[in-house]
Amino acid sequence: MNALTDSMHAVLARLAEEDAGLVDPTTLDPQQGRTLAALANQRWNENLPEMAESRTVMVAGSMPARWVVPHNDNGRDAILHVHGGGWAFCSPATHEGAARRLALACGCPVLTFDYRKSPEHPWPAGLEDVTDAWRARDRARRWSMAGDSAGANLALCAMLRLLVEGAELPVQALLFYGVYGADFTTPSYTANAEGPGLTRAKMRRYWDWYAPHDIRANAQIVPLLADDAALAALPPLFLNAATCDPLFSDSENLVARLRALGRDDPFDQVDGVVHGFMQMGLDLPEARDAFARAGKVFRGRSA
Repeated sequence: MNALTDSMHAVLARLAEEDAGLVDPTTLDPQQGRTLAALANQRWNENLPEMAESRTVMVAGSMPARWVVPHNDNGRDAILHVHGGGWAFCSPATHEGAARRLALACGCPVLTFDYRKSPEHPWPAGLEDVTDAWRARDRARRWSMAGDSAGANLALCAMLRLLVEGAELPVQALLFYGVYGADFTTPSYTANAEGPGLTRAKMRRYWDWYAPHDIRANAQIVPLLADDAALAALPPLFLNAATCDPLFSDSENLVARLRALGRDDPFDQVDGVVHGFMQMGLDLPEARDAFARAGKVFRGRSA
């Protein structure tokens, strides 16, 4: 595993003390796991960045969502944000801090919503909810997509599905430390198998809940299986990845595919941090810096 930054090490040491004795939520009943994940994420959603507007709305008729509008809203763009959580955990509430920081960095509103979760609702339920949310967007703005972890998987798979359907694509997409493959033998899975934080065993359980092994040969589940034509047709992307993350090789492999096609989508390799680090923006400078870099790219494209 790569060496942690001092600030990342300090945050992890504090979490180890605060969470001493807590069990792995992926080993619990799914609803119990969600409760534990929600409690663990409360600390990242205190002292939230101030917004010009923040309200609860419904998306596509039935999905609760948070609409956050920054004071620096450019009046033109909006982002549909797909939160992470292994396709099984988390919600707009657990990711509101991240959504607000993304809105401020990009200078436009962010809509983050509560899609159906596995294992009760395995693939394609969550993916269908993402595409339904996309179709229900307010056409008064130019819309992009963003997602972290399993949310980045869903955002990318949704774009691949929209391509197949011949539907309108996002203007651009911001994908943070995403799940793009299902190969648990990659260099980063091997180096970071035991974490800290996300582990190979947790990812196996997430995958088993979301998409059993016998259906994974599908690019709308494992986007690294997409053909060259589909990847070439995607809108401009921004990708980042944490070097101390089992999923780091997923991003490396996707970037290699994109580069081979002549695309120059920016890839922000964030050294010395763990999976999910952008949730920690309240305390972690690397998270705040990562939002700033993603926002700079977004604003440059939307100018």
